[in-house]
Amino acid sequence: MTAADHTDPRLGKALDRALDLGEIGIAVAAYHRGELVVDAVAGVTDVTTGAPVDERTLFPVFSVTKGVTATALHLQAERGLVDLRAPIARYWPEFAAGGKQSITVEQALSHRAGIPQMPEGVTPELLADWEWMTDRIAGFTPLYEPGTTSAYHVLVWGWIVGEVVRRTDPAHRPFDVFVTEEICAPLGVTDFHLGVCDDDLSRVATLYGGNAFAISDEHGISPQAVFPGSDVHNQPVMRQAVDPGAGAIATAGSVARIFAMLAEGGRLDGVRLLSPDRVATFTRPRTDAHAPDQVLTIPVWFGANGFWLGGEPGASDPLVGDHRSVIYSPGAGGSLAWADLRDRIAVAICHNNMDAPVSAGPGSTFEPVVRAIREIVAEREGSMR
Repeated sequence: MTAADHTDPRLGKALDRALDLGEIGIAVAAYHRGELVVDAVAGVTDVTTGAPVDERTLFPVFSVTKGVTATALHLQAERGLVDLRAPIARYWPEFAAGGKQSITVEQALSHRAGIPQMPEGVTPELLADWEWMTDRIAGFTPLYEPGTTSAYHVLVWGWIVGEVVRRTDPAHRPFDVFVTEEICAPLGVTDFHLGVCDDDLSRVATLYGGNAFAISDEHGISPQAVFPGSDVHNQPVMRQAVDPGAGAIATAGSVARIFAMLAEGGRLDGVRLLSPDRVATFTRPRTDAHAPDQVLTIPVWFGANGFWLGGEPGASDPLVGDHRSVIYSPGAGGSLAWADLRDRIAVAICHNNMDAPVSAGPGSTFEPVVRAIREIVAEREGSMR
């Protein structure tokens, strides 16, 4: 195992166990009370070359990206530039076409906008063309009456939210530049990428599996050409695309640091991005929260402000905790990040075997890792008393 300095022997054993259970390459980082307490890696980035995962290995994290994109939008709300209850068309007038004039920002954040489909004819190259994507999204007609049902916007969500951020940014910066300058730079995060530059492509771990995603796709919600699996996302064009809903490529440490800011109520190492009151709203469930989702086949417990929520038996991921003050973002294939607002814990787990059994339960590859993190945190809590 190749590991960074913050490696407890218990975590090393847990990562070895994860490899035994099916992981190929894995990285984990955790913060407690604003301090990095875990930063470790194991396995290989590519089974052909046998190159080991190290602290600079970049992993595609898919919809973990949504938590960071939601954070970008909340920065704009914090600054008084966005009203979450207002229609998207207030900020993006072209979006009103096709009967979408009343869809609110919050409805988009909470996957209740009624437009989960991707543009017809999308390809990796077209997905990477921001104007092509947003022009076609502006022309959509809702599949479901906006605000009346929940339908997970698997891929399209990122461009809807991202364009609101871009339109309300006084500098109208590209979305990836906004995230870099307004979230990553203030926090000292250097390895969260929305589009990997040429020089860093060699650092990206090869993905394996993940090419069968259990969703209803009769409406082109997750088209095969841009499907969130290894067949598509090992392509350089996808690694370099700005995809704010499912395209971030990052180290576990970078993701965990952003979520640590949330776990600390919007402030980390003296840098405040969000107010504690705003972060506290992230645990509010979306409208009609117990209703089944029209797209996802699993039980969903989702918030009004862009995050999945902990503490709902049978719906929330048990790995993230068992109480209501947890917000999290899961990604296709199992990548996961969460912020525990009560206990001030933030964790990110990245990996490259999208078919590994990551869910909690017997044989879970993540369960021993999470158990080790909780033991380390509990021990640390005890020493602080």
